[in-house]
Amino acid sequence: MDLESFKKQFRYYMLLGNKTFEQLDEKDIFWQFNEESNSIAVMVKHLHGNMLSRWTNFLTEDGEKDWRNRDDEFLSSYTYKAEMLNKWEEGWDCLFKALDTINETNKEQLLYVRNMGHTIEEACHRQLAHYAYHVGQIVYVGRMLKADKWKSSSIPKGNSEKYNQEKFSKAKEKQHFTDELLNQDNIKEA
Repeated sequence: MDLESFKKQFRYYMLLGNKTFEQLDEKDIFWQFNEESNSIAVMVKHLHGNMLSRWTNFLTEDGEKDWRNRDDEFLSSYTYKAEMLNKWEEGWDCLFKALDTINETNKEQLLYVRNMGHTIEEACHRQLAHYAYHVGQIVYVGRMLKADKWKSSSIPKGNSEKYNQEKFSKAKEKQHFTDELLNQDNIKEA
């Protein structure tokens, strides 16, 4: 299991969310397409609840905690953007602190989510896919709201050729695809 690669992937999706939030006004985080859709604030509330449930005492307790109220995560309750951002940070902090406890003595331990056993690697894959799914939704809603004012966090439309020319002008080397982006934004790689 390449734990460092998982950490970088998780940090990448956290960064995509952060770069979206930087572009949004207070009202934007509460916008809903319709009654059945989730606002960005609700998506963050759900991610927060999931992260705390999955990663708190993850080596000794089931990832679906008794105290979690998943249905409540889909009801709007945040009042301010700052409150939402605090919950966003709290969820990611829980995840990264949990990952930092993985070592040679426990890396083969099984984890459980609703009594279904997972290796730590399987649990990381499961959560990475889940978080990427919702962060993608957050980015998409942000992009719709900002329209022509949107600042891309990846290769902007029409710049693929320029981007590829720059990449292919450098020597081949082994690196994680997030290294440049995370280093550019001074993201700690714990």
